[in-house]
Amino acid sequence: MAEHPENYEDVTIYGLDDDVEKDLLLAQNECTFIWSNKEGWPVGVIMSYVFVNGSFWLTASSQRARISAVRRDPRVCVVVTSTGSKMARNKTVTYKGECVLHDDQATKDWFYPALSEAIMGSDVVRRDTFTKFLDSPRRVILEVKPTQRIGYDGGKMGKATSEWMAANADPKKED
Repeated sequence: MAEHPENYEDVTIYGLDDDVEKDLLLAQNECTFIWSNKEGWPVGVIMSYVFVNGSFWLTASSQRARISAVRRDPRVCVVVTSTGSKMARNKTVTYKGECVLHDDQATKDWFYPALSEAIMGSDVVRRDTFTKFLDSPRRVILEVKPTQRIGYDGGKMGKATSEWMAANADPKKED
């Protein structure tokens, strides 16, 4: 590799490739959703999502603090990592974006089954039951439209570090 990690001051050279990012977004179904509270502090929770047509789709009951916060300030952040997925570890992507709240029936009709499938998999009974649980009176759907991304591939950094260490090994220390 052309990059040489004498230190890790600039890890932007270990960006996440587009195809790996796409695989990550499809392999994972949980993210960290981050918003600002009334005092301006960042707050985050782990939430399930589906990624459809370039947006993250999530859901929560409208009495949750995050919903009133998004109504006040729609600027949010979503973080997805490969941890817990079948992908190799140390891959992550962070998006800042604008959050739009939906409560219309048409959105609920496609979103609830899509999220249920992402979480419950192929078990039709579990998916249908979960979909019914989601369809509650105060539930809203959050659509996060990304405006900026930061991708990181720790595998690239590990490889570059190993190569640099092998190329710069001190032969005197091996004696």
